[in-house]
Amino acid sequence: MTGGSRVVVIDNGGGLLKAGFGGDKDPIAVVPNCIAKSPGSNANSKKWLAADQLQAQDVDVTGMTLRRPIDRGYLINTEVQREVWERVLRSLLQVDPTNSSLLLVEPQFNPPGLQHATDELVFEEFGFNSLCVADAPSLVRLYEASRQPSLFHTQCSLVVDCGFSFTHASPVLQNFTLNYAVRRMDLGGKALTNYLKELVSYRSLNVMDETLLIDDAKEKLCFVSLDVPRDLRLARVYHSRTTHLDVLTFSLMA
Repeated sequence: MTGGSRVVVIDNGGGLLKAGFGGDKDPIAVVPNCIAKSPGSNANSKKWLAADQLQAQDVDVTGMTLRRPIDRGYLINTEVQREVWERVLRSLLQVDPTNSSLLLVEPQFNPPGLQHATDELVFEEFGFNSLCVADAPSLVRLYEASRQPSLFHTQCSLVVDCGFSFTHASPVLQNFTLNYAVRRMDLGGKALTNYLKELVSYRSLNVMDETLLIDDAKEKLCFVSLDVPRDLRLARVYHSRTTHLDVLTFSLMA
C-alpha cells in the first residue's frame, strides 16, 4: 500500500471505469465497470471476474454473463460496484482508502436515495476520509481550459457528454453547470454496441451474446467523423479497391 494521504479520482461510467490519482495527467486504470463469468460456471460458483481481469490475454470472454452496477448513469447494484472498486483500489491503484480522499465523477440529477447508497459504499465499505462528488461537464470545462488558456476568457461553454447509456448536453457558465438548462437523452454507446451486434449477426456470425467482444471492437475501430462527406468518399474508394483485389485474388487462385 502507498503511504500518506492521496486523492483518488474515479470516473464511474456505465461501460468503463477510469481511475487514478489527483494531479496525474492520465488515469492508471481504464477497465470495464462490470463483473462477468463464463457460461460453463456453476450458478453458485465464485468465478466472477472483475475489471482488469476481463482484459487478461488468457481469459475467454465469449458468451460471458455480465452484471453491471450502473444503469443509465445511476448506481443500482452496490454489491457489484463494491467488487469492481475493490479490484481497482487494491490491485490496480494499490491504495489504502482509509488514508485517501475520493473525487467521484457522477452524472447530474442523481436521486437522493442513490446518493445515500454511494455514501454508504464510500465511507462504510471502504472508509475513505472524505468524498467530493463532481459532475462531468464542469470538470471537462476546467480540463479543456487548462489545455487551452483562451477558454478561461470564455464565459459559457456547451459540454456534450455521451456516455454508455445516456447523453447530456450541459451549458457551463463560469465553470458552473446550469442544471436547469441541461438536456438528457437516454441514448449512448450501448445503443451503438447493440446495433453493431445486429449488423454482424445478420451478415456473419451470431454475436448477440458477445457484448464484451463487440465493445472491444467498437473502441478499437469506430470513430466520430469530423467530415462525413469526405469519410464516405474514402469508404467508397476503399470498398471498390478491396472488391477489386478480392476478384483478382480469386482469379489467380482459380
